[in-house]
Amino acid sequence: MPTYAYMCSHCGHEFEKFESIKAKPSSACPSCNKKKAKRQISGGAGFLFKGNGFYTTDYRSSSYKESAKKDSSSSSSTSTAPSGGSCGSSACSGGTCAGAKS
Repeated sequence: MPTYAYMCSHCGHEFEKFESIKAKPSSACPSCNKKKAKRQISGGAGFLFKGNGFYTTDYRSSSYKESAKKDSSSSSSTSTAPSGGSCGSSACSGGTCAGAKS
């Protein structure tokens, strides 16, 4: 059941009420007891999609994504992986090494 925000147009009192979605909006103000309360539009609570196809990283902040991008780019520039085949030569490609002796 959601929590709804209300505001009384008579006294200006703001309050929240925990009600069913199907319930009719309450109009009684708990402060002045007048029937002048109106349901307000509120931001509501955040929600997360869970289950297959949704990832926790989808909800990361932009600052987190930026620092992760910096970390991944700095680790890829210091990589020790050979640029070509198994000997490191650029002539070695496709799994065969031109410098290998048979």
